[in-house]
Amino acid sequence: MFLSISCLPHLKVPAVVSALSRPSFIPLYSLALKSLSQQRLYSSKIDNAALQIEKIRNIGISAHIDSGKTTLTERILYYTGRIEQMHEVRGKDGVGAVMDSMELERQRGITIQSAATYTMWKDININIIDTPGHVDFTVEVERALRVLDGAVLVLCSVGGVQSQTLTVNRQMKRYNVPVLAFINKLDRQGADPIRVFRQIRSKLGHNAAFMQIPIGLEGDCEGVVDVLTGKALYFEGTNGEKVREGEVPEHLQELLQQRRHELIEAVSNADEEIGEMFLEEKTPTVEQLMAGIRRSVLQRALTPVFLGTALKNKGVQPLLDAVVQYLPHPGEVINYALRKTSDGKEEKVAMDGERSSRHPFVGLAFKLEAGKFGQLTYMRVYQGHVSKGDSLYNARTGKKIRVNRLAQMHSNNMEEIKEAFAGDIVALFGVECASGDTFLSNNKSNISLETMFIPDPVIAMSIKPKNNKDMDNFAKACNRFTREDPTYRITWDEDCKETIASGMGELHLEVYGQRMEREYNCPVVMGKPKVAFRETLTEPFEYDYLHKKQTGGAGQYARVVGIIETLEGEKNTKLEFTNETIGTGVPNQFVPGVERGFKTYCEKGMLTGHRVSGIKFRLIDGASHCVDSSEFAFFQATMGAMRQACEEGKWKILEPIMKVEVTGPSESQGAILAHLNRRKAIIKGTDSSEGWFTIEAEVPLNEMFGYSTALRSVTQGKGEYSMEFSRYAPAPTETLQQLMEQHEAEQAAATGVTVNKKKTSKR
Repeated sequence: MFLSISCLPHLKVPAVVSALSRPSFIPLYSLALKSLSQQRLYSSKIDNAALQIEKIRNIGISAHIDSGKTTLTERILYYTGRIEQMHEVRGKDGVGAVMDSMELERQRGITIQSAATYTMWKDININIIDTPGHVDFTVEVERALRVLDGAVLVLCSVGGVQSQTLTVNRQMKRYNVPVLAFINKLDRQGADPIRVFRQIRSKLGHNAAFMQIPIGLEGDCEGVVDVLTGKALYFEGTNGEKVREGEVPEHLQELLQQRRHELIEAVSNADEEIGEMFLEEKTPTVEQLMAGIRRSVLQRALTPVFLGTALKNKGVQPLLDAVVQYLPHPGEVINYALRKTSDGKEEKVAMDGERSSRHPFVGLAFKLEAGKFGQLTYMRVYQGHVSKGDSLYNARTGKKIRVNRLAQMHSNNMEEIKEAFAGDIVALFGVECASGDTFLSNNKSNISLETMFIPDPVIAMSIKPKNNKDMDNFAKACNRFTREDPTYRITWDEDCKETIASGMGELHLEVYGQRMEREYNCPVVMGKPKVAFRETLTEPFEYDYLHKKQTGGAGQYARVVGIIETLEGEKNTKLEFTNETIGTGVPNQFVPGVERGFKTYCEKGMLTGHRVSGIKFRLIDGASHCVDSSEFAFFQATMGAMRQACEEGKWKILEPIMKVEVTGPSESQGAILAHLNRRKAIIKGTDSSEGWFTIEAEVPLNEMFGYSTALRSVTQGKGEYSMEFSRYAPAPTETLQQLMEQHEAEQAAATGVTVNKKKTSKR
């Protein structure tokens, strides 16, 4: 017993004793007594190299907001012995969930930052990242899925497939992540797992199959029936820690046979071996079917669907078994790095996931965080191994760094380790880097890992500290938060003389404003939100601009000729430049100046001051002077050509259109529709079930400010909505007029301030 307790330093002795006394934990901890060399039971004392790659799972838990991700993670940690007590997400008991370590998360009841931990289940080490559900913090999901090998998609049995579920599904598809689905909240009134299952198939396009049948719903939820084994599972004990097998209730026998046939059919459509048995009308054994499910899941050809209610402690242990059984270990996922060839192209290089030091180290820094231990860099090891005291190279900057401390994270708690191997997720200290940087043991290998997708901000607000004496703290907070979150950006507007904070939504900016006050004692004042409008041409414009300047000595001479074309569809947010010159009209050494002038001008348009996008600058011809031409002269000529296009061409404004999903009680449907229509919404579809309805619509972001207050007002606080960026579309003429008038007023005000300052200085 002494040996078992001493290898669990993160738990108090009474917690271990109580854990050992629970029946479901006896096999796990007796195994720890027998074979310490094969376990990594939460301690750096266990040899990390002894852990086989087959005994590792790297998973993420993702879902729409308020689907129960953090509650599910809390149960997983409890049942695996990682924590001794479970707590509520909103922190009503004064503690809050382990993975919501930030005070703001516990107050709001939402996850703001992704949190990492690791635990053991049946001799398997599971690294878990709990991600936010709100679209404003979608970058946390992006970087988590970039480094994970598998994921659990959590769905609410009442809400079903919601807007952020679709976003998370696209992210999983982008990174080719195998997935299990878990339909949660079977205890809620109106729970309908069959409807959610149909939505998984129709809306998400998954080849889904039920792995379980619920034994009762809502208040009558007692447990689940395992379709594979044909056993009923009941979750007993104070916290559902004891799983009892029983006979399947009589009224579910026929449904069990039907679900098993549907499961075999779904697997046969995804797996060749089971497909042949299906055609030959052979019935696969449980072992054969499990092997077929695993092969199909690894190929993303099948999504097994599990059921339960995390809040009521039912269905979590079978889900853990499924994670171990069906999701891949790091050695089964082929990860690639990019290597530049001698001709400037990039080729893919497969990483070797073997847990040894035979191969050069390759790791990806996917998240930065300033915690109570200082600057943390979360890193996924893809190849080779790293030890405390090793030197690594940043592939982007070429700088050498030393690994002074190496740790594994349990939420906001650190547990130091001596070394890490391929498949591990670790944290480094005091490393200067950016999110997405690749680290190598050899700076001559010339390879880098593909970074994660970073969406562009869609909303901006002015921000400044309440008191000028807090400027130092304000600068520190801005520097830290922009490094940690690539979607949160701070810029200085020269015309308005304001600091502008850009992000993914009102909540995103509001949360960082509150964090500045809480963590840096720097209260801030935030101005009216500014939408990221775009300026673009409505029709092609032919330009011919000559820049000529002579002031004595060497002058400036450059002429550019070409066409500025419009880009339609998904390209209306991009800029393109092509050099189509023939001959020596524009020498090659001056072409970069033309491209730089084009992109510099597009940073701020003349009409409204917003960025220019959706155009293609074609350089067709030009002229140069043997003495007076330079790259700067062609830069100025291109700027002049763009001004000419702005003054003489026909322009329009593009505004961001958001995909909005509103859920509320049926009696408020008419009022909500009226509100959306007043906000120029285009209704895409409606759905109703059990006294609740869901409206899907597309609404201009400019019309969505303050909508949360209006929605709460018409639904007595029962309604909720989610919003994510959809596309850019032409704005109405009145919006263009308002923006032009506002821009002129801001310029006049800025000029007035400048003039006053000059007058004051003269006096």
